[in-house]
Formats: sequence, C-alpha cells, structure tokens
Amino acid sequence: MRFPTGLGQYVPVPSPLHSLDARTKMLLGVALTAALFLVRGFAGLIALALVVAMALWVSRVPPRVAFRGLRAVALLLAFTVLVHALSLGAAHPLFRFGPVSVDSAGLLEGAFFGLRIVVLVVGTSLLTLTTTPIDLTDGLERLIRPLGYLGVPTGDIAMMLNVALRFIPTTAEEAERVVTAQQARGARFDEGGPVARVRAYVPVLVPLFVSLFRRADVLATAMEARCYRGGRGRTRLRESHMGGRDWVALAAGVALLSAIAATG
Repeated sequence: MRFPTGLGQYVPVPSPLHSLDARTKMLLGVALTAALFLVRGFAGLIALALVVAMALWVSRVPPRVAFRGLRAVALLLAFTVLVHALSLGAAHPLFRFGPVSVDSAGLLEGAFFGLRIVVLVVGTSLLTLTTTPIDLTDGLERLIRPLGYLGVPTGDIAMMLNVALRFIPTTAEEAERVVTAQQARGARFDEGGPVARVRAYVPVLVPLFVSLFRRADVLATAMEARCYRGGRGRTRLRESHMGGRDWVALAAGVALLSAIAATG
C-alpha cells in the first residue's frame, strides 16, 4: 500500500485505533499532553514513550510516517538540548570549548526535554494519522457544543480548525515544490552564512504565500457555492456515536496516563 507523503495526512489502514471515535482520541491526546508535562523523571517519560509506541503499533501506521513530523521540530529539538547542555564555568564538564562547556547534568536535562518533545509530536500526530478530517471536525464540534449555549459559534470554530489542519500538509507539499523549482533555476539554499541562507528563501516565501492565498480564495468560493452558512442546521451523512469500546478505551487510557503522571 502506498502511504501519504504529506505531514499529518490520514493513513487509511484498518486498525482498532482507526475505529475509535474522534472524541475518544482527542480526549486521550489531551490526557497524554497533560501527563507529559506532569512527569518529572526519566522513568515516567520512558513509560509514556512506551505507551505511545504501543499505540503506534496498534494503529498499524508505519513508523516512518509517524516520525515524519519530527523533521518540522528538528531545530527546536537541537536548540532545546544545546541550551540545557551548554554552560559557563561548569565544575565537572564532559567537554570544554573555550569558555563554554558541556555539563553532564545539563545534558541529561536537555535529553529529558528533547524526549518529551518527541513523544508529544509522535503521540499527537496519531490523531490526524488515524482520523479523517471530516471525523475530526465532527468530533471537535461535538466536544465544544456546550459552548454554543453561550453564543459561541462552535460550528465555525470546528470548520476553521479543520481547514487549518488540512492546510498543513498542503503547505508542506507546496513549499517543497517551490524549493525544487527554485533549485532547478539555480538557486542555492546551503551556501553562505545564516543571513545569506535566510535571504535565499525569500524567492520561496513569496510564491508560497501567493499560492496559499489563491487556495484560500478558491476554498471560500467553493463553500459559498455550496451555500455553507456555518454549523446551524447542518446535517451529516453519518452520525458518530461513542460506543462501549470508546468508553472502555477512554477510561483505561486516562487511568493509565494518570497513574504514570502521578508516579513518574
């Protein structure tokens, strides 16, 4: 089977995780995020990483697809590790580069926060990899529906978030095409200093933003042509319902993540 190459695109494979309701996976994602920021040691963080690895195995999503999102945060990962590892005047440095040294305690702390980012990105990516955009929109709208009694346009908010999620892989693919076209015309993005490299991407950003605005205009025209007026009175071809399997998975997942966060 050929899998999607875009970042965060839905992977259509049969699995128990795919069959769960979107609301169940959203709430589990919130619980995972909370647990990641509550753990204070490597033991709890590794336990959460094993939970995400088990969920990835159950989802039958290829690891290379799930880990593709780490490329977008590679600089953040490197910056996080370096900021914690480098220090001035460490008592017992592992390495020393002039006045700057690499501290063992700082390196461990940087590895901890770096692993936290990896688990967070991979764990939350499973939501979009195992849930169709329509189910995501429907599930999000149902979760925030109580806010509608306060006058909040829940249907419009859910649609905006869904469009934003859909534009992420589209933007990545469009940027890759523009970079390839500029390289074919002789552009070089790996030469010169930092300022020169940033300036080299200006010919990429301009056509990229023009293309995104054009896509947004086409999307708005298509929605108006289909008489889209928000979530009021909107009907659905298939109504989603949380069954017994969803409640069991939600209760077991929240209990497990809470236990890890409390003991880790």
